[in-house]
Amino acid sequence: MAGSTTNFPNVQRIRDMVRNDLASLLDSFKGKKDLVLDTELMKPLDRVAGATMLKQRHVDKIFKLDPTQKSIHGCEQRVYLVRPQMTTMKVIADHVNSDRSSNIIRQYRIIMVPRKLHVCEMILEHEGVMGYITIHELQMDLIPLDRDILSLELPQFFRSFYLDSDHTWIQTIAKSLINIQALCGIIPNVYGIGKGSKMVNDLMKNILGEKLSGPDYTKCDIGNLILIDRDVDFVTPLCSQLTYEGLLDDTFGISCGYIEFGKDVTGKDQSTKLLLSSEDQIFDEARNRHFSNVFEYLSSKAKSLQTEFDQRHGLESVGDMKDFVATKLRGLKAQKAALSHHIGACEVILGKKTKGEFEEYLQTEHSLLEGTALRENMTFIEELINKQANMIQTLKLLCLLSLTQDGIPARDYKSLKKQYCQSHGFEQMLSFYNLSKLGMLIDQELTTIQPASSLGKVTSSMAAMTKHSSFKSLCRRLALIPKTEDINLKSPTDMSYVFSGAYSPLSCKLVEQALMKETFIGMEEITKHLPGGVFAEVGAKQSKGKMPSSLPPSSKVVLVYFLGGCTYSEISALRFLGRLKGYRFLVATTSIITGTSLLEQVVEKPPI
Repeated sequence: MAGSTTNFPNVQRIRDMVRNDLASLLDSFKGKKDLVLDTELMKPLDRVAGATMLKQRHVDKIFKLDPTQKSIHGCEQRVYLVRPQMTTMKVIADHVNSDRSSNIIRQYRIIMVPRKLHVCEMILEHEGVMGYITIHELQMDLIPLDRDILSLELPQFFRSFYLDSDHTWIQTIAKSLINIQALCGIIPNVYGIGKGSKMVNDLMKNILGEKLSGPDYTKCDIGNLILIDRDVDFVTPLCSQLTYEGLLDDTFGISCGYIEFGKDVTGKDQSTKLLLSSEDQIFDEARNRHFSNVFEYLSSKAKSLQTEFDQRHGLESVGDMKDFVATKLRGLKAQKAALSHHIGACEVILGKKTKGEFEEYLQTEHSLLEGTALRENMTFIEELINKQANMIQTLKLLCLLSLTQDGIPARDYKSLKKQYCQSHGFEQMLSFYNLSKLGMLIDQELTTIQPASSLGKVTSSMAAMTKHSSFKSLCRRLALIPKTEDINLKSPTDMSYVFSGAYSPLSCKLVEQALMKETFIGMEEITKHLPGGVFAEVGAKQSKGKMPSSLPPSSKVVLVYFLGGCTYSEISALRFLGRLKGYRFLVATTSIITGTSLLEQVVEKPPI
């Protein structure tokens, strides 16, 4: 995060609040207890409460909830810490019934995270175990992943809300915002883009009630809240990430801030798990860089570390040596180990991303964004399909083709769909249905209102795709595609550097516009192309009519909340925007995503 952290919200207060709530709950369960953990909650719990804290609360053993395991041995008190899911309730019911059939008597407690649902209680009732179980809830919503990143760690929200129209998690998002405002003060300026954003804001206001009327804005730590739906911008997550942190996520996968390096990085048989955060000075300096200048930085860092290590040879007294060991040696060794991991990771990334196929893939991606060479792009996509290249990577290009052109002409759509299903299995018909429902991959003919006489006519060529699409309009009005190809990737002056200067993230450009104009009035030529509508509730003007010196520091602090997930590339772009415009961004999201993880939510899994 750029800039000083003075007056910037301390996100660890959120972690401490959750930790204290969990401690109070566990303390209320007197005596020794076993803890059974939902696999989805293992890493989030690790970020909030470590093993020491659990042992202090008399947790004897910790088990992973395994759906295939019908019973668990342990002490007389068992606590389940789980997501409120129906399948999970059935597993717990099986455990209870197994114990009862063996005449084993225990106390059972279920802590549902982040809230309990009536449907879960109904499942337990139906299974005949409700009378043996006590149900609690723990509002463990936003988890601090770093000083400027908060995540609900709810990747299922995307499919649940946008595909299945399930509004269950909207309340969780609204309550997470209420928790933030309980710590940081009421946020005076709220902007929203998308249907989910409107629902969250309305529910948040209903829960807060009269607390929102006439607040003292000078006491808030956060001056602006921008809610943005993922379906407003599907293009950005489908683009190949090219910042270091984004590439780490694309290549190795980052889960709840942790990354696991195997032998290809460490050179050791045993894998190494690292926590990626601003605490790692080397990573913090490299994370937002375009990958092309990460090696140069790591090389210079290696030289400076070696210079510091060599200082020990010039120490003249025992006192100097003891001082060096006490103050510097441990830190230098930690940095050297981290540097070794990052260099190893870069070598693996370089090996995968400099192959001819990837370069051609990236060129096709950028060409789709620019709306050029459509026939050549189609041919490349067909080649990927026919040689059974990675199905998700191919699907990304198909979705980009559709999103940038407001759909694919009917004849080409049907041909591509047929080839894809023949190559990857006909269960992918459901994947195409899901993507069509989301508006990510659509038949252009079905999006156009046609007279009855023209129904059934099929577009005969790609010429139809040169029509003026919504994406092209947004590109022009928001300057998403830089006019110059000469983008300085080492010292960037434009946020498009995160995609090698080919494209500026639409989501981040919309954030910039909202902050600049403090309203969406007059932006109709932009907002008419955004699904779900927009709103702005401005309680305290940031700049108009006020001198900058008279504005509270919070006016430059912005909470951007992504509904449906955000990428590390978008976070890097917002950090860059913060440095450029003097803002400090706190990013909250339902989960951190990649293009692959986004599509995996809605794509039919091939049979094993």
